Amino acid sequence: MRIALAQVNSTVGDIAGNAAAIRRWCRVAADAGAQLVAFPEMMLTGYPIEDLVFRDSFVRASQSALRTLAADLAADGLGELAVVVGYVDADGPAPTSADAAPGSGRRDGSALLHGGAVAATYFKHHLPNYGVFDEDRYFEPGSALTVVRFGGVDVALTVCEDVWQAGGPFAAARRAGVGLVVNINASPYELNKDDVRLPLVQRRAAEAGATVAYVNMVGGQDELVFDGDSIIVGATGELLARSPQFVEDLLVHDLELPAADETPNVAGSGPELTRRSGESLHGEQARDDDMAIERVTLTGAPRPVTGDRVVGGVAERVSDEAEIWSALVLGLRDYVEKNGFRSVVLGLSGGIDSAVVAAIAVDAIGPDRVFGVSMPSAFSSDHSRDDAADLAKRTGLDYRVEPIQPMVDAFLANLSLSGLAVENLQARVRGVILMALSNQEGHLVLTTGNKSELAVGYSTLYGDSVGGFNPLKDVPKTMVWRLANWRNAEAAACGDQPPIPENSITKPPSAELRPGQVDADSLPDYDLLDAVLTGYIDNDAGRDDLIAAGYDAALVDRVLRLVDGAEYKRRQSAPGTKISIKAFGRDRRLPITNRFREGV
Repeated sequence: MRIALAQVNSTVGDIAGNAAAIRRWCRVAADAGAQLVAFPEMMLTGYPIEDLVFRDSFVRASQSALRTLAADLAADGLGELAVVVGYVDADGPAPTSADAAPGSGRRDGSALLHGGAVAATYFKHHLPNYGVFDEDRYFEPGSALTVVRFGGVDVALTVCEDVWQAGGPFAAARRAGVGLVVNINASPYELNKDDVRLPLVQRRAAEAGATVAYVNMVGGQDELVFDGDSIIVGATGELLARSPQFVEDLLVHDLELPAADETPNVAGSGPELTRRSGESLHGEQARDDDMAIERVTLTGAPRPVTGDRVVGGVAERVSDEAEIWSALVLGLRDYVEKNGFRSVVLGLSGGIDSAVVAAIAVDAIGPDRVFGVSMPSAFSSDHSRDDAADLAKRTGLDYRVEPIQPMVDAFLANLSLSGLAVENLQARVRGVILMALSNQEGHLVLTTGNKSELAVGYSTLYGDSVGGFNPLKDVPKTMVWRLANWRNAEAAACGDQPPIPENSITKPPSAELRPGQVDADSLPDYDLLDAVLTGYIDNDAGRDDLIAAGYDAALVDRVLRLVDGAEYKRRQSAPGTKISIKAFGRDRRLPITNRFREGV
């Protein structure tokens, strides 16, 4: 069987646009001789749809578009192609309704389209409810595995989290004796997740005793970014083909699969249900380890595979820095493009954070759409001004200088302020300038604070924290330096000018809001700070755990006090691309009013 995995980018709510993309990619797959093509989870609606799932009109639009898509594919001459596509379905009121009944509700669905009709459906069984996922809030789990006989091969349909859990659909697939399990995904990126996926899919292939085709979404959606990394693994665990990360890709591969009548059934007591193509069965109850099996046989044989054997190939793995940079570029690009922004604007201080954000923005949308503003004060050093201008020259972005001192002086002439209030006033004047330019010229304002600063509250509300999107929100300061060095090295290796001035990388970081100020005046060394923050935030380590790990008690107490006291600031921060296992916002949700203190 020649299969194609369509690792493509969808947009939440753009049902018509997503359907059009499916039709385009189906044509490409058919031209490549594919007999079956699979698209990511909820490809038709985009993912995650969050509370859109509660709107009956949205669910009806998804269901209607699915039927229309099936007919359109046949009209396109693609009726013989088996197309697996994710969508949202329902067989009852939303779970928030007073009329909701057990076993009914919204479903995260996978449909197989063939011959101009919806030939088979499967509903996601395992619903994740951790990290960024709230699927128990939205969906009712499916309770039966759908097995489709196509071209003499039994193919099981599964969805995303089903592959992350042992038992359930993959155990049922072994019992059903399938030759292929198709797993459609919207699996968000986090650093090194690609290292986890392959052994995971290999475990499920062994559990099912079948080849597994794992297709994942690519693209950005608000704070999430999806990296693709689609995989085909044989029944004995061998890696057969793998897509690259962070790009749209059609992975086409010829599989040798056992014929249905040659596949041994494994003894089991689970119920077997048979239905005709297009007939839907809902609400069949089964234990997690003893799911019902619904069988569908497609009428008509697929087009025969012709020509030489097609091998999808295995994409090369890349470094951590390359992964993160690609994630940040894609996340920003899709946030800008999908929300209709023409351009972005950011403050250029000459420091490392704004330099890295500018370079990401230029890579994401091009220098003509990036506007950098230097806003020097009386305390801004000459080298900082020079570094900002140098970065603008290196990247080709639009650059202007707007001195803030006259505006600061006007405030101080009418308002008696001193000390920290004057420092914060300078940051807030800069925020006003950026937001005014956004209003006047239509730019999206990018804020440039990194995860380390957000963690400890080292920012000024309505000042340097102002903005509509923050590319570095989930990037620790130490990683910012690594990314800068990596990006410059990549440019040099390609014979291009490095985009980030060396002085921005090597000089001590400073907000330059008072004479001689450096970050080290207020914060521990970033190497030490980031290590403690990783333990406390990413790994949920407590005070005693951190001290037992060898960190000084006074340092731990100081850092934890800063983190806990800054929750109200983080709650007001701009969205930004998630790259870690525990990002602020969707992943880490703590009360602002909270008197629990570690070690007290």
